[in-house]
Amino acid sequence: MSLRRLLLRLPRYLGVSGSPRRLWWSPFLDTISSVGSWRGQSSRSPAHWNQVVSEAEKIVGYPTSFMSLRCLLSDELSNIAMQVRKLVGTQHPLLTTARGLVHESRHNLQLRGLVVLLISKAAGPSSMNASCQNYDMVSGIYSCQRSLAEITELIHTALLVHRGIVNLSELQSSDGPLKDMQFGNKIAILSGDFLLANACNGLALLQNTKVVELLASALMDLVQGIYHENSTSAKENHITEDIGISTWKEQTFLSHGALLAKSCQAAMELAKHDADVQDMAFQYGKHMAMSHKINSDLQPFIKEKTSDSITFNLNSAPVVLHQEFLGRDLWIKQIREAQEKGRLDYAKLRETIKAGKGVTSAIDLCRYHGNKALEALESFPPSEARSALENIVFAVTRFS
Repeated sequence: MSLRRLLLRLPRYLGVSGSPRRLWWSPFLDTISSVGSWRGQSSRSPAHWNQVVSEAEKIVGYPTSFMSLRCLLSDELSNIAMQVRKLVGTQHPLLTTARGLVHESRHNLQLRGLVVLLISKAAGPSSMNASCQNYDMVSGIYSCQRSLAEITELIHTALLVHRGIVNLSELQSSDGPLKDMQFGNKIAILSGDFLLANACNGLALLQNTKVVELLASALMDLVQGIYHENSTSAKENHITEDIGISTWKEQTFLSHGALLAKSCQAAMELAKHDADVQDMAFQYGKHMAMSHKINSDLQPFIKEKTSDSITFNLNSAPVVLHQEFLGRDLWIKQIREAQEKGRLDYAKLRETIKAGKGVTSAIDLCRYHGNKALEALESFPPSEARSALENIVFAVTRFS
């Protein structure tokens, strides 16, 4: 399927099924008892996410917190933003997305671009190919690699916007008027498409066929992964699909890992590094993204103060692992016992899951992927940029 055709079909793929989506977010490091094996962490590694990001931004010489705002503040999207105000008072997810882009971007939306810049600086120029030496380089990073980081963020932001499309057949009266929710869906589709179009234009300007292929395949992976997520989440109000942890890993790589992994690889391609270096960059991006997603999945189960009303994804890593340890029949029984008048009591189910092995196993899995990411970094020479990449892993996998 061509990239152009994929973009035309993207909103339909993302809006087929599933309840209104809640946004992915970066972890704030709450504490629980340490479980499982863990590589020794540097005494220099920051314990708080904000500090990790702040130090990393200093290394790349460039505040990445608002990396995608150059496109977001264009005349076209400024006009769309004026229309988004009509959604105030509704529960449309596009409002949450817009709020996150402006007010919370330092915390959650720019991780991918920052990692691409850091791994670009950690690898440096290729010693085997001098053809890149004429490229503009600032703070040890080629201008084309900075462009790639922005493109990666544009794609991620566009997918966040598209994931906010609401399944109109599952609306509740508290969500807002049907007309407003329909309008919000149209705005989400148009603004997401605009961001993707700008990303594609930026890719073309890089004039590197392999990089275009990598990012196009990452976008296709994202669509496939999100489609599977929506297909399974549509069943959450009843009994979830028995996907198993192996299937969960495959789907999570597609929906959360592929973009970062292939962007890191593409950054190496732009600097003309060989296949081995490209593969190590890919492995870091893959395992870092997987670890980050598991950390996000764990938050409802490890936060010291959690609201009883907070919901969680029944296909998240701790829940899938809990189900796998428990067995399908007992899991269905627990789901039914947690239901009251046809509605799921998430607080009761959360305590049941915390009493099992799913949470501790998810922590171990998070640390496993963190270790694999650190192993990939060992092929890069010691530097501030490599240390910053290690610190990001430490921040995501530190639970004590």
